[in-house]
Amino acid sequence: RINRLWVCRSDVNNYVEGRIGEDRVRNPATLGHECAGTIIEVGSAVTNLVSGDRVAVDPAVSCGRCDQCLAGRRNTCRNLRFMGCPNQTPGAAAEYRILPATNCFVIPDAMSMDEAVLVEPLSIGLHAARLAAMKPNARAAILGVGPIGLGVLLCVKALAPATIHATDLIDSRLDVARQCGADSVTSATRDDVVATIGREEPLGLDVVFECSGDPACLDQAQELLAPGGTLVMVGIPPTARVDFDAHLMRRKGLTFKAVRRQNECVGPVIELLASGRLDARGLVTHRFPLESIREAFELVASYRDGVIKAVIEVSPGE
Repeated sequence: RINRLWVCRSDVNNYVEGRIGEDRVRNPATLGHECAGTIIEVGSAVTNLVSGDRVAVDPAVSCGRCDQCLAGRRNTCRNLRFMGCPNQTPGAAAEYRILPATNCFVIPDAMSMDEAVLVEPLSIGLHAARLAAMKPNARAAILGVGPIGLGVLLCVKALAPATIHATDLIDSRLDVARQCGADSVTSATRDDVVATIGREEPLGLDVVFECSGDPACLDQAQELLAPGGTLVMVGIPPTARVDFDAHLMRRKGLTFKAVRRQNECVGPVIELLASGRLDARGLVTHRFPLESIREAFELVASYRDGVIKAVIEVSPGE
């Protein structure tokens, strides 16, 4: 049984545009993938779950048999089916869903469903932080501190001491970034991001996480990076092709890394939340009953009322 559902920006893209990337929605369709719930019934071969278990859900259903899965890259499974993704598998905006047992992770008794529903987006943040391979006391920037950018910020801070500069177009999100541990914040609306951060970091940054999806931020990232730095591309651009300065990349010897959802990070995120090293409760800003799901999508689509994440209470229960 699905208890909680978060409205993700990718869900909103499907809702507003009828597509994300090359995947187009074909109606009827059910959206939603960031969810948590309660086990109602298990199959005869399931040994890791029992009825009544409260679980966080990994929405990526991988085959476990292809070359990618066998190489430990389940996030790039050749046969991957993702909840709520057009033409793959039904989304979580429903009272009940059938999922493989391997996609359900039992949460501690002390963890609320509101925390459990944070696990999937935070796992993307942890995956990005791991890809960056940041050394202690590294200098980094996060361009775009929407829900995913804030998740990256929280996870980077949880892994090792680091100086983090955050940028965004929306002031309320910069306020939340400060609360989540950002050492400085810069308005991409009013300020010159490269010049402002450059004054604080004249030698450049070790890592930049591009979390906005705005192609212009790729240029900002390259200018901000020190020679030998790493650009971690987390955001999804609105177009299939983007431009960047290949000569600047070459002269600085930069490394580009692309984040494809997450890989084996759900369990570790649950542990980080349970231990208190991650506190993401401030990301939940709005909540709606299932019958008001359209209102929730419209709110997130318009960035109104300081929304970070809107939680939909699909069915009652903790």
